[in-house]
Amino acid sequence: MESQTIEIAERGGAAPAEISADMTPYTAAASPARASRRRGAALAAFTPVVTAAIALGIHRGVINRQNAVPSGAYARFLIGVIVAFVLLGVTQRVWRRTKSTRRNFAWAAVSNLLHWFVASAPIVAAGMLVLCAWELVTLKFNLMPLPYFPGPDGVLQTLVDDWRSAGLGQPGLAECMVQSLVLLLSGYTVGSVLGIICGVLIGWFAPVRYWGMPVMKLIGPIPATALIPMALMLFPNPTLSAISLIAMAVWFPVTMLTLSGVSNTRASYLDVARTLGAGPAYLVLRVAIPAAMPSIFVGLFMGLGASFLTLIVAEAVGVQAGLGWYIDWARAYSDYKKVYAALVIMSVYFSTIMTLLFVVRDRVLVWQKGTIKW
Repeated sequence: MESQTIEIAERGGAAPAEISADMTPYTAAASPARASRRRGAALAAFTPVVTAAIALGIHRGVINRQNAVPSGAYARFLIGVIVAFVLLGVTQRVWRRTKSTRRNFAWAAVSNLLHWFVASAPIVAAGMLVLCAWELVTLKFNLMPLPYFPGPDGVLQTLVDDWRSAGLGQPGLAECMVQSLVLLLSGYTVGSVLGIICGVLIGWFAPVRYWGMPVMKLIGPIPATALIPMALMLFPNPTLSAISLIAMAVWFPVTMLTLSGVSNTRASYLDVARTLGAGPAYLVLRVAIPAAMPSIFVGLFMGLGASFLTLIVAEAVGVQAGLGWYIDWARAYSDYKKVYAALVIMSVYFSTIMTLLFVVRDRVLVWQKGTIKW
């Protein structure tokens, strides 16, 4: 009977009733393994609780050797992480056992949110260990002295104190974030639109490609930051100067990837469209551009990274607020707690924008889900 079962399984056929009855121990054996994986996933939700508790114990129990008085912001943050993930872990386990008969949009949204928190728990736990190591080498052991290397407590307190105002009549982190967002989105939008238009024209029309490619090879590789004097002369307004620099940094990669995607459109796509009576406009708008969308999104991602780099320098052309301006202003006063606070804001800020672009990419290129790795 066992040999018959193995033979049927190798052939991909279905086992008869008497054989499937004999296979019950095998299917039952898979259930404990699945249950063990579920228990492991549930316990993983509590890993940030353990690492945050370790970090809190080190913060409270190890003697400070750096000449800095803790403010309590770091301890409150760790306690908040512990409480939040205890509640999330308990809620996730209770929610998983709930048998809802009306699985509507709200039920699915809560389930997806809880799943996302549980999936990100190991990353948060690793982050807690990084914060713990940061405090040990700065505040606790003074291996990296002040004022250049403050501990996490001072940086978190600076985030709280400077959120509304940075002091000395200067704008706070909230206003700097809004100003940087306006500059970034304005320059990125202008550069992306111009890049896609130029890429389509150069990639599709041979005369435009003949004259456009030399211009791309001459102007494109020039760093946007090297054009600051020209931007100041062409745009007396500091905001317009910063936007033009960011747009220039975005324009080149978007143009190059767009023209590459358009020019490499499969000839079979174009032949089929022409056979069905498609005109030139239809070929460009409905065949070439959709076929080039993967390359266009690669250019958009490269342009977004270039815009982050250019934004910090572009805010030095005379704007009176922004994260880059805030870092430069804090560095001038040797207040490195403010510098690190701005860097923390920038890392969270820019990674969020990058994640949103990934979401847009996933929505637009949903038809590629079976052909590429996501």
